[in-house]
Amino acid sequence: MSSNRPTTLERAYQLARSGACKSVSDIKQQLSAEGYDRLQDALYGRTLTSDLRKLCQQHYVDPDAGVTPDDSVTPD
Repeated sequence: MSSNRPTTLERAYQLARSGACKSVSDIKQQLSAEGYDRLQDALYGRTLTSDLRKLCQQHYVDPDAGVTPDDSVTPD
């Protein structure tokens, strides 16, 4: 039986590129919430951590940035 679930490392990169995670810590928290385990083993190493951190910085979108009441859409 084959699973379509990505590996821990694949999912970490997906999360880093998604814009939802601000840091590697956020990635680890999300992976844990999704049921991934052995995160320290899977996400170990200075190069890997640095790569994920850079991706987070490049893609992170602050959900509150630039949203003001004036920006809300009002029905016609």
